Amino acid sequence: MKKSIKFIAAATILMIAGCYDHLDREPVGLITSDQIDTEPTQGTITSSVNSIYQPLSNTLNILGNWDWNGGLVVRNDFIVQDIAAGDMLKKWAPDGDQAWMDEVGNFSFTANNPAFNGVWSYNFEAISRANRAIGNLENEEVISQVGMDQNVVNRLLGEAYFLRAFNYFELVNHYGGVPLLTQPLENFSDAIETAIRSSEEDIWGQITQDLSRAVELLPVSKYSSESEPWRVSYGAALSMQAKVALYQEKYSEVINLISTLENHGFYSLNDHYFDAFNYQMQFQENEVIFAYDHREDESPGRGNGLGALIGWGFVAPSEHFVNAFESEDPRLEYTVDIEGRNPNKILGSLGGQFKGNDDGPANKVLIRFADVLLWKAEALIETGDIEGGLAIIDQIRERARNTPHVDGAEVSESALSNHSGTGLNQEEAREALQKERRLELGFESHRFNDLKRWEIAQETLSEMGRNFQSHHHLFPIPQREIDRSGGRIEQNPGY
Repeated sequence: MKKSIKFIAAATILMIAGCYDHLDREPVGLITSDQIDTEPTQGTITSSVNSIYQPLSNTLNILGNWDWNGGLVVRNDFIVQDIAAGDMLKKWAPDGDQAWMDEVGNFSFTANNPAFNGVWSYNFEAISRANRAIGNLENEEVISQVGMDQNVVNRLLGEAYFLRAFNYFELVNHYGGVPLLTQPLENFSDAIETAIRSSEEDIWGQITQDLSRAVELLPVSKYSSESEPWRVSYGAALSMQAKVALYQEKYSEVINLISTLENHGFYSLNDHYFDAFNYQMQFQENEVIFAYDHREDESPGRGNGLGALIGWGFVAPSEHFVNAFESEDPRLEYTVDIEGRNPNKILGSLGGQFKGNDDGPANKVLIRFADVLLWKAEALIETGDIEGGLAIIDQIRERARNTPHVDGAEVSESALSNHSGTGLNQEEAREALQKERRLELGFESHRFNDLKRWEIAQETLSEMGRNFQSHHHLFPIPQREIDRSGGRIEQNPGY
């Protein structure tokens, strides 16, 4: 193992009995940990923050070299969210290729399934990088030595706190309580001490604390950096605060936070549904709040690697997903071109451009304003303002109705009719909200979390013939993590 153990250990509990091969390397194309420690400059400190973003990407092999068995070829969001929720199938033509993905969709998996190791590794790798960046940015001696402007320090710190919270949000929803790491680990003893699970309550508390710091530190503007609009912004941090409140059923807080965001006027629904995904519109439209900035023709690579998998027939809609759309809803054809077998949203194009390309430029949209508005609609419905919630849903539907079909034909005025004023009761309004989120946000890796938090996963997935059981609300802790911790990390019940 090269370099100091603290860089490798901090990546996660993986460090107990040694490290994965991918953690024995420095981040691809980025500065080394020793450079940050011994040669700090504004450039190396900024690069340490930039490195936290990388595990959010769909770029291939950033943590391994075609390590399918480790779940490390690409991020597994589409597997543990879209496939698990029954909206997506692994491939258009069923086969035995990467059968572990089918096991996730069928809920026939074990704790050795690569999907869960991949999720764990990507999230904790990002957390490791965030801890290192925060440690340097909060070191007054280092900041004084490099002469960094305090406004830049604050902005970078805000980004790092947000990104750590974002990754812990994913972990707590997938696994429940996980090891809570907030400092770079200095030695093997520290690594052993951290090889225990913190409670879900503690993880949620850390997420809340980190997001509060991010909101305090980030500039109150649409972009935290006009020259680099891909960076975490104040709006992204405020949005994540609202999402965390939603998942904790703090509905009044959700409404207040989103109202604050709306009052700033940074975001609005695009006139055209597909503009948020169109690679030619990136950072030129009004709806995307946070996205990973994929780029083609960069060295090292920074492209959207899912295009390569799509070229091999991966990523197909389930029949159940397709049948959920109303007959004239254009969002289906913008989400996926069934005839051409192209998941348009992921490719960022219509007509199959970038299919088979591991270096496509389409950004990975992580938070957009339509999603946020639907959180507010949900909170309004849950607090008894049914008409207020339905009015927001109708806003989303109206945008869809005003978006022409892919062939240019207009959607009929009678399609996607309004829900408000129709006398829906609270339960009917909930059902309308739940359906609208599925249609509006299809293939964006939100669905499985939604089913779980609404407590309808078992009912919904059983009706689709999936073997979902109550213990599947949490995924298993990767078995290799339990083994490497010497049993100090406890497995989730049912596995």
